[in-house]
Amino acid sequence: MSGNIDITIVGGGMITNDLILPSVYHLQREKVVGKINVCSLNNNPLKTLKDNAEFKEAFPGQDFTAYPSLSEAGSKNFPELYRQVIAGMEPHQAVIVAMPDQLHYAVIMEALTNNQHVLCVKPLVQNYSHAEEVEKKAYERGLFIGIEYHKRFDKRALLAKKDYAAGHFGEFVMGEAKMIEPYFYRFSNFQNWFTVDKTDPFVYVGCHYVDLVYFITGLKPVEVSVCGVKGKFPNGKEGYMWANGRVRFENGALLTVTDGLGYPDDGAGSNEQCLTMFCEGHGKSGMIKHNDQFRGVTHSYLEGRGCAGSHFNFVNPEFFRLVPWEGRGLKPVGYGYDSIAATIMTIHRMEMETSAMADGEALEKRRQLIRQVDSRGIIATPANSYINELVVEAARLSISLDGEAVEITYGDKPRIQRRAHG
Repeated sequence: MSGNIDITIVGGGMITNDLILPSVYHLQREKVVGKINVCSLNNNPLKTLKDNAEFKEAFPGQDFTAYPSLSEAGSKNFPELYRQVIAGMEPHQAVIVAMPDQLHYAVIMEALTNNQHVLCVKPLVQNYSHAEEVEKKAYERGLFIGIEYHKRFDKRALLAKKDYAAGHFGEFVMGEAKMIEPYFYRFSNFQNWFTVDKTDPFVYVGCHYVDLVYFITGLKPVEVSVCGVKGKFPNGKEGYMWANGRVRFENGALLTVTDGLGYPDDGAGSNEQCLTMFCEGHGKSGMIKHNDQFRGVTHSYLEGRGCAGSHFNFVNPEFFRLVPWEGRGLKPVGYGYDSIAATIMTIHRMEMETSAMADGEALEKRRQLIRQVDSRGIIATPANSYINELVVEAARLSISLDGEAVEITYGDKPRIQRRAHG
């Protein structure tokens, strides 16, 4: 080991630009990350990343290797190039999967086959059998997989988890969550993959809040019902623009989740997101209420700024921002960065602690460290967040059946099934 971890990011789109690459750049500056590759279907998003003026200000002198090369024609696609790039890495480095939901499984399995640790944007995969397969293969090889459910790293969520475990709220019984992403997403690359046969708003962003309720309470979802409202993207493809889901938990609690690609471009925020949980106690009730799109900060600019160029903005300084610090350039702060850093630092620690060991000893030590992270339950892993794959699988079946309830059964062989009638 050279003392740092080389990283290949597979996917050069919005989440790589907004969160992943700047986080990895800072970890490179902190001597945790070594070489950085970014691989995309074509080089158009890679040119955008290279030309990002804020990155040049924040991370002077830092860069990544682009695959495909910027000298290739922007119209030329390389759908299998990521396999070559991953195969060319030294073993026990890291692959970050930042692709559309339906492509995660193939990239993860390619990384594991080439003995690479993985950080994957949520959800890990779209069905439980794939999650089970990924978990088994990774553990056998002593490879760590972290899933980027970044809301777990929000201080509000961590405080709620601590106080819920201490009994300060009572037992969760009824809640509602909302995450409405910007309308302008419809004009982005979303229109090429966010189609009715592939995903929907509940799966894409609602899963954050289902995971968060599970993270705070430890309660497993046992039934899911999701209805969607379809619409057309500018390119004519059909997608679910809105979705409303109801999740029943093992204690009978209910959570409704409303999601969509429709927050007004002229709105003050970049999205609308919130969670309210009501709890029953002895002779009284408790409540957890998080207004996540508004953290008590408003800015009114001379010129339009923000995602859609609005003048007046609700500013969330706690998810991800680049700010001045004591070093060169700017540094990332917020729970988005903390989530990325937690997985990469875990991989780094795992490799540092085993670098001088014989193969067999190193494998057992890595497995031990994986079990420790699984049981701690802060970083989402296949072992401690598998309920999400069951929820995603159930949601996709339910929305195709116009909201029919789909049950989740646990035990030795967790599975989903349509609710029996009669």
